[in-house]
Amino acid sequence: MFTERETRGLPGFPMLLATFALVGGTIWMLAVNGHKHDPSAGLVVLGVLLLLTSFISLFGHVVVQPNDSAVLTLFGKYNGTIRADGWHYVFPFNMRKRTSLRVRNFETDRLKVNDLDGNPVEIAAVIVWKVVDTAEACFEVDDYVHYVHVQSESALRNMATHYPYDTDDDDQVSLRGSIDVVAAKLKEEVDNRLDQAGVTVLEARITHLAYAQEIASAMLQRQQAGAIIAARKQIVEGAVGMVQMALDHLSRDGIVELDEEKKAAMVSNLLVVLCGDRNTQPVINTGTLHN
Repeated sequence: MFTERETRGLPGFPMLLATFALVGGTIWMLAVNGHKHDPSAGLVVLGVLLLLTSFISLFGHVVVQPNDSAVLTLFGKYNGTIRADGWHYVFPFNMRKRTSLRVRNFETDRLKVNDLDGNPVEIAAVIVWKVVDTAEACFEVDDYVHYVHVQSESALRNMATHYPYDTDDDDQVSLRGSIDVVAAKLKEEVDNRLDQAGVTVLEARITHLAYAQEIASAMLQRQQAGAIIAARKQIVEGAVGMVQMALDHLSRDGIVELDEEKKAAMVSNLLVVLCGDRNTQPVINTGTLHN
């Protein structure tokens, strides 16, 4: 595997001044030689070679922007990476490939996958990533940007199949109820896949999660039914507690003595009042307790 090797070129501005000085000196030499009665052919050839060398040397200048890099290859061999921003001069025959070191975002398409329970869901995520090893990014994979996109979607598909969309068990991880756990798992899986490409994942978050359209209506009814059952359960538990408290209070303070039949009737009436989803219509008894 390739490993990044940082290198530094020569300062660009002094090398440009040296090139101009070489061109000026060569022109002066050719001018002086041309004014002679017997010009030297050797000096003419030397001057032409110097001018050609000066022209070629101009291709050795490279400017690196902040948080950017230039990967150098010489005749097919990796020659190092310039990370320092500024104006540099390298051997003119070095091939330079710009590789950004900035943080980048990638949002996947909405993928349709089956969760752990086999329900089709739509899911999408955003991946925050950056290049940390320019040599691996350039030489280990064909196109590291495309590689990040493909592997991120593949990791998202694989991760979604390991968890249910939702669950009633508070201890079980679900896609909807355990956002932080799922995000950490997704980041870990994507990071492992992109390690060989010299890329690290800074953050991974799910941006869209929903049941597929063909089952969305049925699952909505299921969720509504579950919510109603949970609410009713809580109401009943509270009503039973209130009835028990009322009976204990009546018995403790001796307000009224109730036999088992009257207690059953009272419990029934109180539960109807407390658990009903509509306002009750009371019937006022104007007679005695037994009539």
